[in-house]
Amino acid sequence: MEENLDPSIAALLANVTPSDDEADSASDGGFGGMGAKESNFEQMIMEQSSPKKKGGPVPEVDLSIKEFKPIEKVFEDENQHYFDDPAYYKTAIAGEGQASNRLHMVLSKYLSCKDVKDKMVYRQQVTMAYWELIRSIAPKMAGKSIPLPKRMMLRFSVLLPSLFRPEHREFFEKSILENNTNEPVFYMDEWFKYIAQGKIKPSATDEVRQPKKKGDDGGQAEQLRLQQLQSKNSGKLQQTENSLAMAENQRSMLEVELRSKVDQICDHESLIGMEPHKQPYNDLQKKLFGEITSTLRLLSKNDRDLSIALREYQDAKSAYDSVEEKLSEGPEVTSASSADIDQEFETVRQMAKMTCGRQGNQFPIFTRDFFHCMANGTGFRENVIKVLAWIESLDPGAFCRIHKNVPNRIVPFVILLPTYGDRGFCWEPFDRYNRVTSRGRIVVPMYPRDLKVAVLTAVADLRWQVAKEKASYYWMEEGLTGQYYEWIDKQKLKGELKQYFIQDYILWMTKESEGVQRLDKEVRGIFWRNMPFPQELKEDLRKRSLVYDELCKKDMNRAMSDGY
Repeated sequence: MEENLDPSIAALLANVTPSDDEADSASDGGFGGMGAKESNFEQMIMEQSSPKKKGGPVPEVDLSIKEFKPIEKVFEDENQHYFDDPAYYKTAIAGEGQASNRLHMVLSKYLSCKDVKDKMVYRQQVTMAYWELIRSIAPKMAGKSIPLPKRMMLRFSVLLPSLFRPEHREFFEKSILENNTNEPVFYMDEWFKYIAQGKIKPSATDEVRQPKKKGDDGGQAEQLRLQQLQSKNSGKLQQTENSLAMAENQRSMLEVELRSKVDQICDHESLIGMEPHKQPYNDLQKKLFGEITSTLRLLSKNDRDLSIALREYQDAKSAYDSVEEKLSEGPEVTSASSADIDQEFETVRQMAKMTCGRQGNQFPIFTRDFFHCMANGTGFRENVIKVLAWIESLDPGAFCRIHKNVPNRIVPFVILLPTYGDRGFCWEPFDRYNRVTSRGRIVVPMYPRDLKVAVLTAVADLRWQVAKEKASYYWMEEGLTGQYYEWIDKQKLKGELKQYFIQDYILWMTKESEGVQRLDKEVRGIFWRNMPFPQELKEDLRKRSLVYDELCKKDMNRAMSDGY
């Protein structure tokens, strides 16, 4: 990595100031001004940061949204020159005390080291020092004065702009800074910001939090308890409101249908030559008598359902308003505690390791030596949303959770981590306090070999965990997980069940959706029934092969026998 560095970086490693000629020949900003001696560096790292504008709000769950909005623009039209600042490196690590000093020291040794064994040791030290620096920065993300280099370091792991290749730097500098999509897809800097501000709850862990003792900020503890209760009430309120809206829409459609039939019955043609007398009811109009009676019965049933939905909505709103009033009377909780932020940091660090796996490349700093993605294969927010939209177009139920036989489309939080991992995963299928309308959490590595596969693994994991939670104690017997478990058990396959499912899901989405048969016949049937393609795609597939035609016929047989 030390080869082909510009003279400014060489000056940093040698702790000497570059000559004027060398500084002028630096191609991409380098470490301008970083030739200072270490004694001066310790003073430099304590400097204050400059202000920067804040990002957008956290999107609320909206059950009325049925699909992703098309991404109109993935990159800015022109380079934004995020990395042109000569003091980028200095600003990125400044003000973090010993964490800054430690990273600077070990990074200098790593970049200048030529012995392979020593370089491996320094590489481990760089990894540890870098994450300690992130630990120091994370709680500060709640503020409004975080400089752009620190955000870019957390977002893309870009600590040294000189480690870009020119073609990589160009499309990174065209990346869109703010979230204009209104989708819950966040970079790491945004994630820590919203966690620190208390706008997103910390991720769940296996550790049980210790309750506060009496007198230890009891008001804040009570507010947090009420917030958890309100989260649960919020899910119930949204669900009951959704049920009420569906009942009202059904009534409207039935009333339009009834009005149309009544209008047809009341329309009589004149008797020719016997005006103003009119024709009696014709056969079609007489047939409408029975249809109107049927519609009236449906309206009567709908009225009962609507009355129940209205009462449930009123009860849920009353409970929600009651807790909201108590929250307004208590002290305001505007940010997460330091313990929560520290715990979230440890969680995110664990997430980063999981994207790479034990044998993967866990080096945390962006470098041209390890980055090999193209612009459309890098995990920028807009690219990931395009992949999520493609997944939903083939698997419409990917982000749906069924409650009282009503599918609720709830896009999970997507955390984009700047790692060289290849697999995404689901951290939480939903909030433990609100299983109805809360967002789950999936993690996607930004620099994988195949972005589509990385996102697919995360969605497959989410699919599995939601289905498993739905089946509860009977997950090995019922539903998607039960049917798949029985097949794996019959095949006498060894290994982690979920990993088999994820690999089959990837084949289902990438091969079977195009008519290329790669799955076992029984697995194909399980997926066809539990994660069906859109009807239009089914009709297209049945024209390609008798295998899919047979599955479509079984669908029709099930539909005809439904209810018997």
